[in-house]
Amino acid sequence: MKKRWITLARVAAVVFVMGISILVYTVRDEAERLAIYGYPGIFLLSVLAYATVLLPAPGIAVVFTMGSVFHPAGVALAAGTGAAVGELSGYLAGFSGRAVIERVDVYDRLTNWMNRFGPLTIFVLSAIPNPFFDIAGIVAGSLRLKFSTFLIYCWLGELLKMLVFAYLGSHFLNLLTS
Repeated sequence: MKKRWITLARVAAVVFVMGISILVYTVRDEAERLAIYGYPGIFLLSVLAYATVLLPAPGIAVVFTMGSVFHPAGVALAAGTGAAVGELSGYLAGFSGRAVIERVDVYDRLTNWMNRFGPLTIFVLSAIPNPFFDIAGIVAGSLRLKFSTFLIYCWLGELLKMLVFAYLGSHFLNLLTS
């Protein structure tokens, strides 16, 4: 009975992640309008941008721009928190099973890093812009890294990355207007 519930949870996670990815990818152009709603809009935009798995969505560009409109630390907090929540989709995809991606060389490399360095891998990979973080989330979920550990280290890395981009946007765009 327990195995059946786990299987159902895994199937539900895959359906959820696929649905979110397709939804975000189809509304990606309209999503940028959420930034006009201030910090809550930036949070929602980041959730949407980072909820896609292996599909590109705008996120850092909005943070860069909004850093010159709002206080960069507030932008980073809203965007970093939204990004960490959005990245849970990759973790859920990994929880559902790794068969979709396990034959990729990057998956093996990230699995090795995750086994050796654990949460530090999540922190570093979420702190730098890179196309492999979705796979890192999948690896963390498939290795059953504790949910709260994944979320905290992902949030810290995303917060750091968003701080850099918000302050860069603030300084760069303010130089252009002065």
